[in-house]
Amino acid sequence: MSLPPLSINGHPNGNSHSDSGRSAHSYDGAESLPSTSAHPNGHSYSDPPFSNHNEDVVNHLYHIGFQTGNYADTILHVYQKPYRLHAIILSRSPFLAHLMSTSPQGNGQRAIYLNLEQDPEITEEGLAIALGYLYSAISLTLIRPENARAVLAAGCLLGGMDELCHRAYETCRRSISVESIGSWLEFIDVIPSVGEDGTPSEVPPPTVFGTYVQRLRDDVFHFLVVTLPGVLDMHGSQEDVANGPSGRDILLQVFSLVPFEMFKAAIESPTFQIGSDRARFTFAKDAIELRKRGIARGAGSEETVVLAFGGNNFGGSAVHVTRKLRKRPLWKVNS
Repeated sequence: MSLPPLSINGHPNGNSHSDSGRSAHSYDGAESLPSTSAHPNGHSYSDPPFSNHNEDVVNHLYHIGFQTGNYADTILHVYQKPYRLHAIILSRSPFLAHLMSTSPQGNGQRAIYLNLEQDPEITEEGLAIALGYLYSAISLTLIRPENARAVLAAGCLLGGMDELCHRAYETCRRSISVESIGSWLEFIDVIPSVGEDGTPSEVPPPTVFGTYVQRLRDDVFHFLVVTLPGVLDMHGSQEDVANGPSGRDILLQVFSLVPFEMFKAAIESPTFQIGSDRARFTFAKDAIELRKRGIARGAGSEETVVLAFGGNNFGGSAVHVTRKLRKRPLWKVNS
């Protein structure tokens, strides 16, 4: 059964979750709860009646503890909003455990502060889902393509959330499409990671996404050079287009938005199969013309493409893309 979207005003902690078709003591994520050690009589704690009891406990923690904030001993201040939480649950996150241990504690409730202004990828919704995951696996059901990247960023920041991060990453990977590729290219452009030869680097710089940033870069790259040409049927006829642009035109529009390092690597990649070397050269040339009016405009450099004849002269590719600085005009000064 589908769950309602996250409600910012539904509960004191900014989350609302209900399922009118189910008991208040059950939820879809119960089966993913880890089982504990075996009971001395030979039964596992994951077997009834233990599993029912564990489910009730986790359900109670999520609804009474997280959603309503009852019996809170720790107030997390973030996004100019307080979250009424519980230290024993927050200690599941290495990041929050460290924050609590290094924050002054008064006689009353503990107050901790989280400044996320330097992490624009972490949204309020993404953080709320990650915080809820500390209480219950039910937060996994709230991950959607629209919030998956923010959930992944929040999960990577808080730490100790491998399953949440994996689920969010898989949702991100599956969400890359013709409709969403523009936003993914903007994301890649903000956190570039390239080697000296212009190809994607194997070791990305530190970011809130950790190692996931390179995996996302690889996914976007694979979509550009393999998936997208196949979806647009670049090997089929491009002449009879009665309604709308051809597949080649759409591919050109997409490649006009690709950051240069990835554009170069994609054009030169042997997996970028859109026809002959001549066809790939012509495509790159047309894309560069579009880029001059967009992403490459005013960059102070000029992009060019070369087609090598008589063999592969550019590391296995007959098509080679370069970028060089424009020469400044020389002005004659009269004495």
